[in-house]
Amino acid sequence: MQPPISLREPAWLREFKAFITRGNVLDLAVGVVIGAAFTTIVGSLVEDIINPVIGLLVGGIDFSNLFIVLRGERAPSLQATRDSGAAVIAIGQFINAVIKFLIVAMAIFWLLKVLARAGLTKAKEEPKGPPEPTLTETLLMEIRDELKGRPPVAAVLPPPGPANPNPIA
Repeated sequence: MQPPISLREPAWLREFKAFITRGNVLDLAVGVVIGAAFTTIVGSLVEDIINPVIGLLVGGIDFSNLFIVLRGERAPSLQATRDSGAAVIAIGQFINAVIKFLIVAMAIFWLLKVLARAGLTKAKEEPKGPPEPTLTETLLMEIRDELKGRPPVAAVLPPPGPANPNPIA
């Protein structure tokens, strides 16, 4: 009878498990899910509430149907024009995306401001005194100190004379 085959877990799988179960990754995953839900809400806010109000203020323009036809025939709506195979620049869709971005950016700004005021964000630690010198800096300081104890290079070289016109050669 053969002994059972033992399956070892590959090192990369252990590393991946350690990575995925870290707190930061889980926080990021929760943030992405909440962000997706928030984006849906912001999309509805822009398309269903803000755009109709702006449309009324500027004379009934529907931003979602504001587009320029580059090639092909223009249809009554952006979708119908695209379905006919025309090349279009969807200016209204871009304006909607910019409005959505500004709303999300403003919401994140205020959320971070509230969290900072409540003390729920990680405060940066103030540096305590000057930073410790690196190994390179320490070695350079030691070399400098060694050189300070020696006489200058000019004092070590013999003076130039008729027998030695070039002291360095």
